Amino acid sequence: MIMIYSIYHLSLIAKDYIHILQYLIVDIMSEYENMRTADIVAEALLDWKVDVIFGLPGDGINGFMEALRQRQNKIKFVLVRHEESAAFMACAYAKYTGKLGACVATSGPGAIHLLNGLYDAKADNTPVIAITGTTYSDLINSSYQQDVNLLQLYSDVAVYNDMISVPEQAEMAVDIACRTALAQRGVSHLTIPIDIQEKKLSGKFSRHNVAYHTSDVYVAETIPSRSIIQKAAEILNSGSRIVILVGQGAIGAGDEVLAIAERLNAPVVKALLGKSVIPDDNPYSLGGLGLLGTEPFSDAMGEADTLFMVGTSFPYVDYLPKPGQARGIQIDIKPEKIGLRYPVEIGLVGDSRLILSALLPLLNQKGNLEFLKSKQEAMKNWNRLLSEKSTRTDKPIKPQVIAKAVSDEIEDNAIISVDCGTNTSWAARYIDIRKGMKFSVSGTLSSMANGLPYAIAAQIAFPERQSIAFVGDAGLTMLMGEFATAVQYNLPIKVIVIKNNTLGMIRWEQMGFLGNPEFGVEFSPIDWVKFAEACGGKGYSIREPFEVRSKLHQGMKERKPTIIEAYIDPFEPPMPPKVEMSFVTNLAKSFSKGQPYSRRIGLTLFRNQVHTSLKNIHSHSVKGK
Repeated sequence: MIMIYSIYHLSLIAKDYIHILQYLIVDIMSEYENMRTADIVAEALLDWKVDVIFGLPGDGINGFMEALRQRQNKIKFVLVRHEESAAFMACAYAKYTGKLGACVATSGPGAIHLLNGLYDAKADNTPVIAITGTTYSDLINSSYQQDVNLLQLYSDVAVYNDMISVPEQAEMAVDIACRTALAQRGVSHLTIPIDIQEKKLSGKFSRHNVAYHTSDVYVAETIPSRSIIQKAAEILNSGSRIVILVGQGAIGAGDEVLAIAERLNAPVVKALLGKSVIPDDNPYSLGGLGLLGTEPFSDAMGEADTLFMVGTSFPYVDYLPKPGQARGIQIDIKPEKIGLRYPVEIGLVGDSRLILSALLPLLNQKGNLEFLKSKQEAMKNWNRLLSEKSTRTDKPIKPQVIAKAVSDEIEDNAIISVDCGTNTSWAARYIDIRKGMKFSVSGTLSSMANGLPYAIAAQIAFPERQSIAFVGDAGLTMLMGEFATAVQYNLPIKVIVIKNNTLGMIRWEQMGFLGNPEFGVEFSPIDWVKFAEACGGKGYSIREPFEVRSKLHQGMKERKPTIIEAYIDPFEPPMPPKVEMSFVTNLAKSFSKGQPYSRRIGLTLFRNQVHTSLKNIHSHSVKGK
């Protein structure tokens, strides 16, 4: 009887627990009850503060598009002309805002097209989530239309890569994807079969999947222990010729960088992605490094006894001090980047601004100004050289003249997006970044075609600010349809086109690096004014030196999307800060092998050398400039 009584009461207790559990499940389900998978994904993205998503619809993703349509007052969908642009825009949006970038594409070709822009995000450590469609769940791997193994395709580009197979998985998958993209500064990818997008949540979670166990909480601020910061301070205190190298990871920590520089009497060199960390006219700045850099940076790296790297993984290690020459310290948010480019003694993993703030009180004020003063004097001479090059009155117009005029015209809070090519050289040296400006480029991937999509994303993120795309005509041609996107959304971007009808950088690489004549680098011209007008925008053309300033000023004042094309000297070389004999030898080899424009190029080089030699005893003036 006792046993029967116990079993009876246990059964009653079990029934009570079941009722309670059922009540809890119903209560928990209330948020997403009867929601489709696509709706749950959209709601979860909202939880992660995703407010803009770039993309192009298709039958493989239309279920998710309906979720966006129903939430268009919460998430802005930006329709692009090519999915590659959507990924570039998501990357740029994340770079310029610090938020999570987002893009969407349909199954098969749409998802494939995203990849180049997503690799840009991966290479530049930028958090982006990509949502793609996949064919019906019961037809996967059956050679059905647009049936592509997207998980395999995205396995290299993504830090998190998953397929949502049931509605009960959706919120968890989005939480993990967003958190991982932010934490690892990379790309997350979620693909959803067509039929699963439409499937409604039933609450039938598996036994070990407790409903809604994940959250949308992410903590970004990290800092190492005081003891390791103290060790870094000891190394910096012992150095006498310290160089600070900053990159994208130091953006937002410019004041802290300058405070450290002042304490250590250390010049600051900026990787291109870190160009906006401190103003270009700051006395501690030595400008950029590498092929796009300055001569003073090169001398500073050759003399440094301590290298302090802040938020940079600059890939060209041959421009850094020789291993063993300088003691190294590095700050980076990603542990795997520590010691990747230079043999550092101390690696500080965490947020640059927090670490620099903790480091500053531990540093002694340096008294010896000799190293710093010598580099500041060298920068004055370098800037005089740049001034000479950027005020020439030659025809065809020198590209340096255009870049300097753009620099003088843009507003103090402008956002400058630069494409990849010879135009990158002119922007790096001649567009001066002032405090409050933003600047970016496809850095490590160095992809052409990013400039226009970047500028569109910047204008969407900051509608009240001036957004500039500084591009070459070859890079612009690749995704030129996005100018119509700017017109469609009434985005008053300004596109400055360095027009030479040539793959300029590739021409010089073929000649100067390999000693071969140029081949396959010339294009038929495009009338960018007519193109801009055909899209519904405005167009200006600069052909004469005296037009440069006036046409730029007119174009910059337009309230419509505007293209300003500048006909420039196609034979102006993007010279490195110090010309090595191997470069000259290779040019001579290319001439001897039949370089088609050898006389024009030789004359250009000769005239440039004459101008440089006479820079202190002549000046330029242009009537009407």
